[in-house]
Amino acid sequence: MADRLTDIGPPSHDKFLPPIIKENYGKWKRHEIPRPGVLMHTSESGQKLWSVRAATPRIASTKTIRLFAEIADEFSGGYLRYTSRNNVEFLVTDESKVAPLIERCKKEGYPVGGIGNSITNIVHTQGWVHCHSAATDASGVVKAIMDDLFPHFEATELPGKMRIAFACCLNMCGAVHCSDIALLGVHRRLPAIQHDQMNKMCEIPTTVASCPTGAIRPSTVDGNKSVEVIGDQCMFCANCYTVCPAMTLNDAENDGLSIWVGGKVSNARSEPMFSKLAVPYIPNEPPRWPSAVKTVKKIVDVWIANARKYERLGEMINRIGWPKFFELAEIEFTKYHIDDFTHAGLTFKTSAQVRQRAE
Repeated sequence: MADRLTDIGPPSHDKFLPPIIKENYGKWKRHEIPRPGVLMHTSESGQKLWSVRAATPRIASTKTIRLFAEIADEFSGGYLRYTSRNNVEFLVTDESKVAPLIERCKKEGYPVGGIGNSITNIVHTQGWVHCHSAATDASGVVKAIMDDLFPHFEATELPGKMRIAFACCLNMCGAVHCSDIALLGVHRRLPAIQHDQMNKMCEIPTTVASCPTGAIRPSTVDGNKSVEVIGDQCMFCANCYTVCPAMTLNDAENDGLSIWVGGKVSNARSEPMFSKLAVPYIPNEPPRWPSAVKTVKKIVDVWIANARKYERLGEMINRIGWPKFFELAEIEFTKYHIDDFTHAGLTFKTSAQVRQRAE
């Protein structure tokens, strides 16, 4: 029954759509980018809608949310939306309000851009701000990277789209598996077990069951009922620490981040692609992470200099070959780039059409 009322599940999305989108649902004819950060949609009826995209800090205060609501009330009839990469978009039906809206956003400190051939806002996870399994910070590294790449946010002069993601551990709350450039926090030390506290703080059967790879086994250490970790099976996911605070994984000396490249969701010129490892380890260097910033900027510069029009990073790498990309990006090939996972054969390139180094 269409009119049935229930409190199960979320409310219907169409309750929150602007009237112009309801009227033209499924009838949009085309879109274009009249200026950086603005996407104009035209429907079959001739009606137009302008999406004005502004960057946000990802972790926003209630004061910031109220500011966005105030701006939306003034310029877009109260309607706004958040994109999958933490931008806020104001949905404007009156063209005369687009320019004043952009000026207001910039005045408040929220730049407009990230549409079309540009670098959009970096989607990232919680990092040290909130997450107990983080191997690195998130907000701090993202801020440092975007400070260097910011000119590419406000302009549309890049060869194509560039999407960057950040996840502070391999549980990957961010979109690091499908982004052009991704930074992923890595732990390099097995959980440090406080054997004398295990039986006081944790349920040992629950702790053993929490491990998705079966790396935790019951054990007795110095007369204490405890557990042991099989190193070859541990994947540093911190599931054990989630249920047992006596198994700490964070390590200030050994934790760091890795860089992955070549992922994308779109299928315009090639099928969607997963990211692949480029840099196995960069140490944490707060507060500005200079090595990580330098490496990301180098990869972006290589892409800008060598990509064809509309070519994503992964598509460019497949064209020129991975050895050539490693040479251009000045990345050293190491044993960690070799995929030796048990089921890795399922993802190996098995055809004869393997791109070799382009001389």
